[in-house]
Amino acid sequence: MTATKKKRFMELYEPIHVRFEKFCKARAYGNFNFKDLMHDALVVAYERFDSLKHEEAFLHFLFGIAIRLLANENRKISTERFSDHSQVYNYSVESDRTERLLEINSLYEAISRLPDQQKESIILFEISGFSIKEIAELQESSEDAVKQRLVRSRKKLVELMTEKKEVALNSLSYDRR
Repeated sequence: MTATKKKRFMELYEPIHVRFEKFCKARAYGNFNFKDLMHDALVVAYERFDSLKHEEAFLHFLFGIAIRLLANENRKISTERFSDHSQVYNYSVESDRTERLLEINSLYEAISRLPDQQKESIILFEISGFSIKEIAELQESSEDAVKQRLVRSRKKLVELMTEKKEVALNSLSYDRR
């Protein structure tokens, strides 16, 4: 039975691996190592695999576990926020990809500053490709509430990204004086 369970688990997981990894990277940014989150969520999912009633809900099952793990971890962390320096990913990249990765890093940093439900909504919709209906089910809320969170999170992201660019430009002009 264990070999069958493992085989079925992997059959369900392999096609959704990339979506799950993207979600974990974006959702865990600045608070938790995404690989640790993925690992912990997969361990819990495998342990609870027998409780999964509908295999087509496997991705929702994984996302729900990851969200609960992060919520539990956030409860443990004190109100002290991480400094900007500790939020930067240590990228080891080729020089031609550096600019793109810096932009992604800036976006993830801005996303990490959103309230949790807005953060989850924008990650699930824009990065992981979930529909509004699916997000409403995951977050146990109405579709209108999800739409409102998406509008607010996009607006706030624009503000945060614009603010960051202005700060960078001001520091460049200050350096030239």
